[in-house]
Amino acid sequence: MRELSQHILDLLQNGLEAGATRLELDIDDDEQANLLTIRVCDNGRGMSPETVKAVTDPFFTTRTTRHVGLGLPLLKAAAERCGGGLTIASTPGKGTEVTATLVRDHIDRAPLGDMAVTLMGVLLSEHECDLVYRHRQGGEVFELDTAELREALDGVPLSHPQVRPWVQAYIREGLDGLNGAGA
Repeated sequence: MRELSQHILDLLQNGLEAGATRLELDIDDDEQANLLTIRVCDNGRGMSPETVKAVTDPFFTTRTTRHVGLGLPLLKAAAERCGGGLTIASTPGKGTEVTATLVRDHIDRAPLGDMAVTLMGVLLSEHECDLVYRHRQGGEVFELDTAELREALDGVPLSHPQVRPWVQAYIREGLDGLNGAGA
């Protein structure tokens, strides 16, 4: 995948397909430590220890529609190629947490990509789910909590034609405000 946002979208979709009603996405772009950390946590059905061990094998998948599962293996390879790694913690019935760490200035590190589009893809999916997104960069933090948005919208869906562009613009402005440079 050319951008890390595509890996992030895959992780978020995995959570949705696992029945999550809440997703958390944390991106910590730490210039001083020279690390980019991506953490996705869901409250879906979780995985057994055996499944956790197997999910980074490209020839393993729990899906019945295909015989390979490339999302986690590709993210693991991307992280390792950049001097980082991938950890997966999961508990059946409670959810899963995936953390990818990459050396921030490594020459092979893919760009983050368009997080506003990635997040909108999740928010507008057929699976209703709350998303908490926290992005830290240069001492600044942007946070989006769709539960708070839904409460403020008082029943108007995030997919409403007048709400959708506002949410995407809000995300873009928040990311642009990080360290004054954008994401």
